[in-house]
Amino acid sequence: MSEPTPKQRLDKWLWHARFFKTRSLAAKLVSGGHVRVNSAKTSKPAQAVGAGDVLTFPQGRAIRVVRIEALGERRGPAPEAQTLYTDLSEPRDSVPPAPRFEGKGRPTKRERRKIDLDRTRELE
Repeated sequence: MSEPTPKQRLDKWLWHARFFKTRSLAAKLVSGGHVRVNSAKTSKPAQAVGAGDVLTFPQGRAIRVVRIEALGERRGPAPEAQTLYTDLSEPRDSVPPAPRFEGKGRPTKRERRKIDLDRTRELE
């Protein structure tokens, strides 16, 4: 006979993998219906998940898509938690919100003085 695949509660796995600071935050997100397991919505924090399942959930302003690789025994350090999943999300661009190149962004005080001098010269 084949052994049953080990399963773990969804909220507990999200907490072990360090996606949420507390298990109650993970349970709150799941019970709010914001998590999908293998593209099916779930609202039960006790939903059983195992290796090979794909989870989709919001984290901050980003949507995370991860495949479960292993179940956690404990909530260990971050390098240990990163071995529990494979990130399938699209890579985020690391573009600053207000780039200063090519004249974009707010001018410095020196640049404002120069603009003011140029305006007074135009009036003469």
